[in-house]
Amino acid sequence: MIIDVFFTTGEVEPVGFQEATAVVIDVVRATTCMVEALANGAKAIFPTVSIEEAVKLASSLGRDDTLLCGESKGIKIEGFDLGNSPGEFSPDVIGAKRLVMSTTNGTVAFSFAQEAERIVACAFTNLSAVAEAVSGVDRLVIQCAGRQGRFALEDALCAGHLVKRITEGVADVQLNDGALAARALAKGIKIGPKVLEPTAAGRALEAIGLAGDLKLCASVDRHAIVPEMHNQALTAAR
Repeated sequence: MIIDVFFTTGEVEPVGFQEATAVVIDVVRATTCMVEALANGAKAIFPTVSIEEAVKLASSLGRDDTLLCGESKGIKIEGFDLGNSPGEFSPDVIGAKRLVMSTTNGTVAFSFAQEAERIVACAFTNLSAVAEAVSGVDRLVIQCAGRQGRFALEDALCAGHLVKRITEGVADVQLNDGALAARALAKGIKIGPKVLEPTAAGRALEAIGLAGDLKLCASVDRHAIVPEMHNQALTAAR
């Protein structure tokens, strides 16, 4: 098994995903919201690379059962139904709805992995489920969304705990430097809100009054679902 971890989207060309299973991580907050939404009954989630694309796609899908979700600079986009706080994605709001999502980092990261054979979304909230789902694949590429093209500790830590779970007791595994570094990080840092608070993402949320999101973002194995991409939409893998 080969496992590569990339801490930003600029580290790997799309061709690097060919013949691989890709895991996309944006702990604060896109993939956490995706897991929460699908666990709470959303039909599907369509990640988009821009606000304009999201608005166009939602219109084409039909607004009766489609919600526009996302943020710009952390704040809900004007005219959108929901922002990017995982607590917003409750069953009574998103149940049986299709979600079109646009975020600064997370939804964009999915576009980089389009050449992969399989694409799944991971957060702390579904860590073990993803580890089980991708264990044993020939080649795994873990793409961290990062923060505006830069390293994000929370994504690297999530990647490291994923690698740690996958490689426990496995002898025949090849890790790139990113995977080795991420696993080492995970061995020294436990997951929790206190870890997220001093990160750039954590401080940014505090500045806009959304630091409360960090508790849910740090909830390990809150759900046992794996969002998987099919026809440009994430649905709960069966």
